[in-house]
Amino acid sequence: MSAIQDAVFNGPGPDRVYQEYLGKGELRIQRCGDCGKQVFYPRLTCTGCGSIKLAWVRPSGRGTVYAVSIVNRRTEKGGPYNVVLVDLAEGARMMGRVDGVDNEQVKIGMAVKAKIDSSGKAPFVVFDPA
Repeated sequence: MSAIQDAVFNGPGPDRVYQEYLGKGELRIQRCGDCGKQVFYPRLTCTGCGSIKLAWVRPSGRGTVYAVSIVNRRTEKGGPYNVVLVDLAEGARMMGRVDGVDNEQVKIGMAVKAKIDSSGKAPFVVFDPA
């Protein structure tokens, strides 16, 4: 779609809706009603075609580690942790971390499954080895 769309957006923004789903223990991403692209991070328009017809869908949570980095942090601040980019089976890419294994075991191509961690101030997505 190349035409500019005029639209009025009412209600909470997409990030707030996403956070509300996480607060209920549900992982959701957006799917475009025009081109079918799975969209993450939450947006007002599709990153593939520009459509405003985005619906919230529940992904499988299964994915593959696309990239990994280890952040070296002082022990008294919690020690090192990993940061990963994960390609979900549905096509969207998410950032998170892999729990349940040593940082050195997290590798590109590793199969993972998303879960919601509610142990902090706000819930967030982490991944476990699949």
